[in-house]
Amino acid sequence: MGSGVTTTEREPSFNNNITAFALKAKVVYPINQKFRPLADGSSNPSLHENLKQAALPNQALEASPSSSLGSLSQVGKDDGSSSSSIRSATSDDRFLSRTFLQVHTFPEVLTCESVDVNLCVYNLHLKDLLHLDSALRQEKHMMFIQILKMCLPDHLPKKKSDDEFYQKILSKQENDVEELEKDLQTKLSNTAMLGAADSQYLTLADVERKERDYSEQLTDNMEAFWKQMENIPHFLVDQFKCPSSRARQLTLTVTERMITAERLLQESQDMQALDILERTLARQYLAKVIECLKLQIQEETRCRLAALSRSLELLTVEGKLSGQQREELLTQQHKAFWEEAENFSREFVRQGKDIVRTSLAHQAEAMGRLELDHDEERRSFLTVAQPASDPEGFLKAFHGVLERQRLTRSHLEEEEDVRTTEAMAVLCQELYHSTVRTFQKLVDVLFLQTLSGVTGLSQVECEYLRQEVQENAAWQLGKSDRFRKQQWKLFQDGQEQEKQLWMEEQELSTVLQTHLQEDHESIIHGVLGRLSSFNEESTRCVLQGHDLLLRSALRRLALRSSAVTALAQMRLSGKKRLLLELREQHALEQGSSQCLDEHQWQLLRALEARVLEEASRLEDEAQQTRLRLHQQLLAEAQEAGRLLQQHMERAIGWALLGHARNAATKRRAEDREDFKTLLMEAAVESVYVTSGSVSRLVQAYYQQIGKVMQNHKEKRLQQLKALQGERLEKLKLWKKQELSDQAPEAKTADGAHDAPQAIHQRMLSQQKRFLAQFAMHQRLRLDAGKQRARVMDLLEGQLLTQLQEAEQSFVAELAALARVPLAESKATTSKRGLPEKPLRTRRKKPPPRERGEPGAPHDEDPASGSHVAGPLSSRRLSQQESDAGDAVSTKKMLKKRSNLEFKAAGR
Repeated sequence: MGSGVTTTEREPSFNNNITAFALKAKVVYPINQKFRPLADGSSNPSLHENLKQAALPNQALEASPSSSLGSLSQVGKDDGSSSSSIRSATSDDRFLSRTFLQVHTFPEVLTCESVDVNLCVYNLHLKDLLHLDSALRQEKHMMFIQILKMCLPDHLPKKKSDDEFYQKILSKQENDVEELEKDLQTKLSNTAMLGAADSQYLTLADVERKERDYSEQLTDNMEAFWKQMENIPHFLVDQFKCPSSRARQLTLTVTERMITAERLLQESQDMQALDILERTLARQYLAKVIECLKLQIQEETRCRLAALSRSLELLTVEGKLSGQQREELLTQQHKAFWEEAENFSREFVRQGKDIVRTSLAHQAEAMGRLELDHDEERRSFLTVAQPASDPEGFLKAFHGVLERQRLTRSHLEEEEDVRTTEAMAVLCQELYHSTVRTFQKLVDVLFLQTLSGVTGLSQVECEYLRQEVQENAAWQLGKSDRFRKQQWKLFQDGQEQEKQLWMEEQELSTVLQTHLQEDHESIIHGVLGRLSSFNEESTRCVLQGHDLLLRSALRRLALRSSAVTALAQMRLSGKKRLLLELREQHALEQGSSQCLDEHQWQLLRALEARVLEEASRLEDEAQQTRLRLHQQLLAEAQEAGRLLQQHMERAIGWALLGHARNAATKRRAEDREDFKTLLMEAAVESVYVTSGSVSRLVQAYYQQIGKVMQNHKEKRLQQLKALQGERLEKLKLWKKQELSDQAPEAKTADGAHDAPQAIHQRMLSQQKRFLAQFAMHQRLRLDAGKQRARVMDLLEGQLLTQLQEAEQSFVAELAALARVPLAESKATTSKRGLPEKPLRTRRKKPPPRERGEPGAPHDEDPASGSHVAGPLSSRRLSQQESDAGDAVSTKKMLKKRSNLEFKAAGR
């Protein structure tokens, strides 16, 4: 590495005066301030004194490790000041304000210079987690729509001949989901743009703030989706007048299947989070490969200049070259060599950016084709699949299709990353070999032309010196290769430790999720255990709703935990890089020479102590950082738990309200049946009830029923005639419009009578007219069928209401005849068998119900119908009880009344 010191640089000089002068008088040229050539062949002034380079705007203000044992002695003298400066440089405020280059794709990292690769790679890791969350959220929404589509026909049989009823429900839910996603994307975009005055650079504080904002917005979106699912039964009852019991059953089935979908999403998220981690580690590896290849030319330059410096110094000692000539030749060689090295860097960046642009364009094109193929694959699957036969199998198969598509996209991105890295490596090697050939030409010109003219040496001697320089450079490059292998070993060890840390963090996340799940489940079971009045259906509904919401919240928390771990690694990247450089320096110094004097041994031990100190400091810093971020994660988990608790409180409240309504409805129905039984017994035993009076009541009841049925038939016939007339009127209007449209066409056809294609055109016109007429007839029949169904539903509801009113009138007249009061029916329920207690009955006019569903209960919906009093007992009776008791069969009541009449006649 450029910070290392060769054995040649530590060997005793043959001319102490020239060497002392060279060490004191630094010869600096405006080639590149990063590489400052010295008269003795070294390229870094920090090799000989503790000079500090100015920090770049995008670099941390951290202490860099000493690059030789000589400089370590100066560090030892100023140990107190250096330690305090390191602590201040690594403080939270200074480190969080540190800037690094913002990249959007991995190939961009390969062309960057003077950047912290780990920060860039982990920022891409956070972007990948965000994309994974977006993909899984879209899959959840698609699963939700497909599940709803499966459940609607099972729980809500069609009222009409087409799918308009279902389509309205699905369209409403799809629109709500799209609105949620649009709102979320707008918020995420605003957060990404907030504070991005300089879009080229980011600070770690900006990254952490954005991740917190992202987490809050994603949590809000999750809660909004929960509310949408909770509103499904109320939406069905309010907007489509569905029975509340069926809406409740549909919601229960949707929740069950969404739990299955959520379980599949959790498994997929865990697997793909590991894939993202492996990709991040692989990106670090690939970036390190390119970095080492780029530094290879610097090692080549340093080793060749060191060999040249030693050879020219030997000529100066032998008196064949003056000190001034040596300095001039070294200056020329330094300038030429480092210019070539800089040209290597410029060409690599220029051509590398072209490779990156080509790669990104190729990837965008491939992704576009892939998205089209995936859309077609999803449509084909949904067209062919039969979800009704095996819903769970359908969900698994659909999830399998979507997961394969995600993996395909991920593999395409990985292959493009590897392909781009390979192209960059090939470019680097080509530029390296080209630069090495230029170096060889410079050496040949120096020894075979310049030196022979300056020193008067023969060609044989110059060739010998040239070969000696090459051998010395090869020997030093061999040392550099061995050191590079040690660097790779240290880098791989660091990656293994990092992977182990990730595994530990994932285990902690799993433990946290398990604890939260057990805690919330114990709470909900404890609450339901105290509510002994809940039936099995209500309990199952609440538990399944809680299970679904809890799974969704824990999955969001698991992804947030991965993001927090990445942020912790970003916070520690500076310390880790410093420790890695110290270990590399220790390995370099330890392997540079086998013979060290006492002073050098002391300096080496001091360097070992420095490595241990930084390792301990890194461990402490890591624990503190992880503790702070874990506390933030726990706070977010508590907030998610609070949202979950609010939703569960609302769900339990609705369940309690429904249970209370069911209990009240059941009790009122029992009261009414008890009253009818008691009324029949009282009428049989009453002295006021005679055969004639009962006969008159029954005859009046039959006459009222007959009138109701006759009126119903007349209204039905009248409505059908009106509908038929309306249809015929529409047909006449359409025919009149058709004739008016055909008149210009006929004139045109007459004008073109002599044309060769006139007959063919008339045939085509006639064919189009017939097809349009057929389509119009079909549309008119369809509209008439829909309107007829609505009218029949309305008439059916009116008939049922009139029958119930006739029944109520008969019961009231019979009670009045038997002297049984109606005003205190509740007391009769509390003291059964005491007919003298007053009774009260209620009647409720039901709304028009679905066809084939007369008497479907609306026990929980307060808006399911309007309360209307009967015509004969509206002044005496209060509102009617629920529909469950009012839907008693008329034939059964007629049978009871015939029995009553028979008993009364026997008196």
